[in-house]
Amino acid sequence: MARPMPSPPQPAARRGTRFHAWVETRFEALTLPMLEPEELPGADAEIADERDLEALKEAFERTEYAHRTPLRVEAPFQLAIAGRVVRGRIDAVYREGDGEEATYEIVDWKTNRSRTADPLQLAVYRLAWAEQQGVPPERVTAAFVYVRTGEVVRPQGLPDRAALERLLLGEPAGEGQCDEPPEPDGTECR
Repeated sequence: MARPMPSPPQPAARRGTRFHAWVETRFEALTLPMLEPEELPGADAEIADERDLEALKEAFERTEYAHRTPLRVEAPFQLAIAGRVVRGRIDAVYREGDGEEATYEIVDWKTNRSRTADPLQLAVYRLAWAEQQGVPPERVTAAFVYVRTGEVVRPQGLPDRAALERLLLGEPAGEGQCDEPPEPDGTECR
């Protein structure tokens, strides 16, 4: 779980990579440099369905995020947690308000066809952004955007730093270690 083994490139992964690159170019001035799609392993493999990428672009244009300008896209982070260093990139960060009143929304684009995203990903992103910006985690929300359908999922009760550390150390989560109570739909702190 901490260090997955590489797997062969998959068409869905390539499509997702190309979609992320398209969003990045759409907001190019806010982006820090990253690998180009042609620099990735397996890039010489033919993209099976170019129309699918176009469909993703069109679907994105129908979301509320197409009409908002993010503060950052592909924002890099490094987070030390439970004796491990976690590095990654946050797809998009949106800010509402300014100064001490500013709140942030972390967005992770999902281009797959099924709703299988793990809220722990957002918990890590949320914690990393809060600590990087020096703001309380309560001022940072997080959402998955399933681009194909436009569905926005905002898991409630994301685990805080202590709960994430216990999870990584294999300890029980304990009570009251989430920032929000579980939702009626069953989404809860893990």
